[in-house]
Amino acid sequence: MALTEHNGGGGGGGPGNMAAFGEMWAVTKASLKRGDVAMAIGILIVVVGLIMPLPAVMLDMMLGLNVTISILILMVVLFIEKPLQLSSYPTILLITTLLRLSLNMASTRLILTQGHEGTSAAGHVIEAFASLVMGGDFVIGVIIYAILTIVNFKVITAGSGRIAEVAARFTLDAMPGKQMAIDADLSAGMIEESTARARRKELEDESAFFGSMDGASKFVKGDAVAGLMIMFINIIGGVTIAVLRHDMPVMTALDTFTKLTIGDGLVSQIPALVISISAGFLVSKAGMGGSTDKAVVGQLTGHSQALALSAGAVGVLALLPGMPILTLAPVIGAVGFAAWYMPRLRAKKEAEEAAAAEEAAAAGAGPGGMPGAGPAPDEPIATALAIDLIRLELGYGLLSLINQPQAGSHRLTDQIKGLRRQIAGEVGFVMPAVRIQDNLQLPPNTYIIRVKEIEAGRGDIRPNMLLVMDPRGDAMSLPGEQTVEPTFGLPAIWIEPGYREEALFKGYTVVDPSTVVTTHLTELIKDNMPELLSFTETQKLLDETDKEHQKLIADVVPGQITVGGLQRVLQNLLAERVSIRDLPTILEGVSEATSQTRSITQITEHVRSRLARQICDANTNEMGFIPLVTLSPEWEQGFAESLVGDGDDRQLTMAPSRLQQFITSVRQTFERHAMMGESPVLLTSPLIRPFVRSIVERFRPATVVMSQNEIHPKARIKTLGQI
Repeated sequence: MALTEHNGGGGGGGPGNMAAFGEMWAVTKASLKRGDVAMAIGILIVVVGLIMPLPAVMLDMMLGLNVTISILILMVVLFIEKPLQLSSYPTILLITTLLRLSLNMASTRLILTQGHEGTSAAGHVIEAFASLVMGGDFVIGVIIYAILTIVNFKVITAGSGRIAEVAARFTLDAMPGKQMAIDADLSAGMIEESTARARRKELEDESAFFGSMDGASKFVKGDAVAGLMIMFINIIGGVTIAVLRHDMPVMTALDTFTKLTIGDGLVSQIPALVISISAGFLVSKAGMGGSTDKAVVGQLTGHSQALALSAGAVGVLALLPGMPILTLAPVIGAVGFAAWYMPRLRAKKEAEEAAAAEEAAAAGAGPGGMPGAGPAPDEPIATALAIDLIRLELGYGLLSLINQPQAGSHRLTDQIKGLRRQIAGEVGFVMPAVRIQDNLQLPPNTYIIRVKEIEAGRGDIRPNMLLVMDPRGDAMSLPGEQTVEPTFGLPAIWIEPGYREEALFKGYTVVDPSTVVTTHLTELIKDNMPELLSFTETQKLLDETDKEHQKLIADVVPGQITVGGLQRVLQNLLAERVSIRDLPTILEGVSEATSQTRSITQITEHVRSRLARQICDANTNEMGFIPLVTLSPEWEQGFAESLVGDGDDRQLTMAPSRLQQFITSVRQTFERHAMMGESPVLLTSPLIRPFVRSIVERFRPATVVMSQNEIHPKARIKTLGQI
């Protein structure tokens, strides 16, 4: 009973074996459906063909497949519009070359082992090619084969390889400029991040493609050389074997093996020539758009004068004695007809396109199809009048900051994008896009920052080094190039990246070149923030405010203050680096102030008092209090008595000698506290604060001037001194 169960469950021909076989077949079938597995099996078969013999029938089938693949590749190359649409061509070239070598090995094996049996020993495809091309004379076959090899080796392959080499070189050289243009468009907001990523990927693919084509062309060249060597081996080896082993007459052996060898060479060389031609078409399409027929035929027939002169030249040639004029007449007629017909065809197409454009314009003109009033603006002039609000110009030595920054640092464009987000969160409005462009007139390592196309700052940096500063102000003991930090004018050193760890260990501040540029850009933008807040940006701020505050905006603007007046208030706040992010509170302060005054200065002062909590928080130090330096009663009285006029006409009329005395006192007091590590706030009365600030900003623009109304009740203060 146990024996019966054993045989039934796992016997040699039992259901268990059939189930296992069915399971294995299912797994194999599923694997073959996967393209990568099928590809791997195909390559493995080709490699095995280099070693294992193939029967003549299988060889005929594989040779036919080789010819089909070569023609397919040529047709695909002719129909594609851009080389990158066939970016796998280098891999295809390697596979087809490997296939031809495998077939050469298989045919060589058949020729040497069975060639004495006749010209059909290596299959009927080789025999057919030999009889068709050679016409029964092996000398003709040798000459034709040699010509095809020379054409492939010296003309097609050499030219394609040279085009690929030059294209690879120029593509790599042009990559920094192209990437910079992409990043500049991205920074300017002209394209989205996904579009920029796709363009960068296309550039990378293009450079990789032409670099691969430069090397892949060597496959065809090596294949041609291998074909010549295999031809000599087949002829010499085959004749030797036939004469010595099979006692064939020398001439018979020479005729048989030459036919077999030339037929084998032609079957391999013709597909190789077709693939070389397709490679030439592919690499030469780099500067053309559209399929090959549109690009080539369209450009050749685009000049009717050239066609007419060509027809006339051939006509004169046909009139020479002995020339077959009747044979040349169709050619002359065809070219002449093209010279007459092509301009009319182009004119017809242009008329159709113009009519279609007019219909589209009429459809989009408005009700009744009435055309728009006035002519369309002149686009080039309008473009020339446009002003870049913020522009960063780079010397050519700094392009690596955009394309390939050094290890451990970020791309300059990414930092600028982060800067725009940071300023939006800190200040309260989105800064304009930064246009980045190269300037060949600058020194290689110099950059310029322009605000409304006026130079606001410049610096000189080293793209492959690091900037080191000592926050304590002591001398730094690191090897490097002494310099001055471009933003704040601090002493610094450019060091090699290898000294980064040592500099950090010593407590120095280490920044990369991109951060140096971004920091400089940040400070200049904050200094020029009032100029960047235009009327349009102010209106945009109002439009983008939350819906729950739209009623407040409707009550204040334009009933109590115009958009332009609100713009001036916001500019006054930004001039002293007060954030305008809390726009509802600002509007509430404006609403309260406009009931008492129309003076923009007094409205701004009232808004600052409403923003007291925010201003105090921004000026609170690490110890949790606001360090203050106050004005003495004498200076308070002196400033108050020097004010004349009312509202916006109020002016300060203090004597120049007194102003110079005040400036000296302020400078000495603040420098003394700066040496002690303090950055105090100058505190004045509300009446004179704007005028004190207008004086202080001329020699200490970073000094904050606050009025007593701006001190929040819950803020902690500490008076450090008095002026």
